[in-house]
Amino acid sequence: MNGREVFLVDGARTPFLRARGKRGPFTPVDLAVQCGRPLLARQPVAPDAYDMVILGCVNVIADEMNPARVAALRLGMGEAMVAFSVQINCGSGMQSIDTAFRYIREGRGDLILAGGTEALSHAPMILRDEAVDWLAGMQRSSGPLATAQSALQIRPSHLRPVIGLERGLTDPITDLSMGQTAEVLAHHFGITRQAADAYAIESHRRLAAAQEDGTLADEVLPAFDREGNVYRRDDGVRPESNMKKLAGLKPVFEKPYGQVTAGNASQVTDGACWCILASAEAVETHNLRPLARIVDSDWAALDPQVMGLGPVLSVTPLLQRQKLGAEDIDLWEINEAFAAQVLACLKAWQDEAFCRDVLGLDAPLGVIPRDRLNVHGGAIALGHPVGTSGNRIVLHLARAMAKRGGKRGIATECIGGGQGGAMLLEVA
Repeated sequence: MNGREVFLVDGARTPFLRARGKRGPFTPVDLAVQCGRPLLARQPVAPDAYDMVILGCVNVIADEMNPARVAALRLGMGEAMVAFSVQINCGSGMQSIDTAFRYIREGRGDLILAGGTEALSHAPMILRDEAVDWLAGMQRSSGPLATAQSALQIRPSHLRPVIGLERGLTDPITDLSMGQTAEVLAHHFGITRQAADAYAIESHRRLAAAQEDGTLADEVLPAFDREGNVYRRDDGVRPESNMKKLAGLKPVFEKPYGQVTAGNASQVTDGACWCILASAEAVETHNLRPLARIVDSDWAALDPQVMGLGPVLSVTPLLQRQKLGAEDIDLWEINEAFAAQVLACLKAWQDEAFCRDVLGLDAPLGVIPRDRLNVHGGAIALGHPVGTSGNRIVLHLARAMAKRGGKRGIATECIGGGQGGAMLLEVA
């Protein structure tokens, strides 16, 4: 593509921490600061030398409006630092990188901090409409008698709040939950429960191995809460998972015969991640050591009922534009929203009719070997903090390429609402 070269020079994330039925120790900005401080401290660049800060976040809390700006100030990046937040559901963390990529490529910046953060455990509880109406009536009441009469209108249902996260993970157009869209794909592409469970087990085993062999040492930085507790690892990994255990789990979204269970779906998780992007000029000026070059990106949209095919629709035109085939990609990161969803994407690329009728290809794109896909596990084992995951898969792809060799890699995710995003990296 035309424009200046753009490099991913460094990045880091917090451990991903499972939501355990109560608020976690960190807000979205807390998480961003936890990994941002040590990341900035290890750079040969002053924190206020960056051109801007861009941060993806979906569930913004009331005390942290525009979390990018709040985080930038808490990170000591200066009052003059321009900072803005982006939101495209599951693609928010990748959108921050893509926006920074385009700013630098067009010569409108040289050094940008781009991240994603999410504290799903802090997702709000929402009053029901009836409760809001009752409260409004109480506020309008004048005099003791009217107030008493309004108070008597309260009903037990008013005290049962709506779980904001549950509504947020339900598509408002189709009224399908994200898990139900995965069930649609499992049915359409013949993904069996056994295949989904086997995929999930492998995700956990790969993450556990990466934790043990030090693969994640530079990527995952410890987080410290206000009580002095230390969080060093992603805590949702279950290397002891096996087919018998997973077979005992009941379907969550389509009872009793559905495929998607808590064992083969991504976990509800808190976590943050940052990437530092730089122009060639900034790399030379500051003596930076790039992990990878960002080559291209693509975004696509599709029927929200099959939103899990977003990677297929965003990756394919990117490959066509770059005149590449599946066999030219050495490593893949496909965000694991659901095992059935990832497996459906792999099947779609091998399906002659789908590739012809939907993608406009003369032949199937081909097979993505499992030894090139999510080599250190994915969101099924890590969790899926929605605004963060797109950032994490780009950073981890760059680090995995540097470690394992190979020339090119693609990071991609499906996006709630019926979209997909993809990014192509090359080893710098």
